Amino acid sequence: MKFNKWTSQHTKGLLVGLISPLIFVPLTILIISLVQNYDYDRLWDRFILNRNYRGMIISVSVISNLLWFYISLNREKYAFARSIIIATFCFLPYIIYVKFIA
Repeated sequence: MKFNKWTSQHTKGLLVGLISPLIFVPLTILIISLVQNYDYDRLWDRFILNRNYRGMIISVSVISNLLWFYISLNREKYAFARSIIIATFCFLPYIIYVKFIA
C-alpha cells in the first residue's frame, strides 16, 4: 500500500480499529466477571493495576476487530479492511511489551 493512495476509507478503518478494542475492554471484563463469578469492580481494579492482566484483556478485546474486518470484506471495502489490520498491528508492540518485558 502506497501512502500517496491513502483514502478516507483508510482513515476511517484505522480509527475504528484503534477505538473498537478500547470500547470492548469494559465489555470483556463484564463477560469475564459473569463467567467467573467475580465482582466487576474487582476485575476492573485488577485491569488498572496489573500490567499482565491488562495485556491479556486488551489482547482479547482486539478480537473485536475481526467483526469489523469480516463486515468490511463482505461489503467489499478492502481499504477499510486493510486499515483494520493495520490498527490491530498497532496494539502489538504494547502487548509484547507488557507480556515479555514489563
